[in-house]
Amino acid sequence: MAPVSSGARVALVIGAGDSTGGAIAKRFAREGYVACVTRRTADKLQPLVDEIRAAGGQAHGFASDARKEEDVVALIKQIERDVGPIEVLVFNIGANVPCSILEETARKYFKIWEMACFSGFLNAREVAKRQVARGRGTILFTGATAGLRGAAGFAAFAGAKHALRALAQSMARELGPRGIHVAHVVVDGAIDTEFIRTQFPERYALKDQDGILNPEHIADNYWHLHQQPRDAWTFELDLRPHMEKW
Repeated sequence: MAPVSSGARVALVIGAGDSTGGAIAKRFAREGYVACVTRRTADKLQPLVDEIRAAGGQAHGFASDARKEEDVVALIKQIERDVGPIEVLVFNIGANVPCSILEETARKYFKIWEMACFSGFLNAREVAKRQVARGRGTILFTGATAGLRGAAGFAAFAGAKHALRALAQSMARELGPRGIHVAHVVVDGAIDTEFIRTQFPERYALKDQDGILNPEHIADNYWHLHQQPRDAWTFELDLRPHMEKW
């Protein structure tokens, strides 16, 4: 893969699904960034890549297991070498699998932690190394209400999201003085997705009242965080519909 251009700016979205992650990638692509998007299966990324390119943007899809250190190291190295410097990293992997603590297995608990926290550490560490050397960059973590309080039946998810928030805090305090803006976004509420439409139709019906989150509006806030001047950086941003209980 040849470099897109000598002045390419890359926005890397780890976990670019069909809703939030994809919307974030499209938002940064509209602003002139090369959107590099990842999922474990590259084929699932092609519609997103095609949509960005059809709109006049630049995009590349990569298959990568964000939990495997060797995959992450190779991915970041390839993008930095073949596409351009990663100016923005968005970590957007979730692992919300509810289960009673009485029935939870060690294997699933560990897997959820790997997906929602450990993979965030691996990707952020590799990108931060490059950004610190350049003295600039943005790293954004997608969090959830589970990162602030644990609910019944969500012990594994809450544990992972609490840990991800702590990672973001530590990174922000260490890297902020070195020019890297690290922020944690608490997304609190149902998002306009096919999953919510089919599995929770009564919740989806609130869409007409702006009662669920629009992925494009979430993406606008990620762009806003990246654009903030460094004398007024936000660390944590809560996004929720006006009628959400919290």
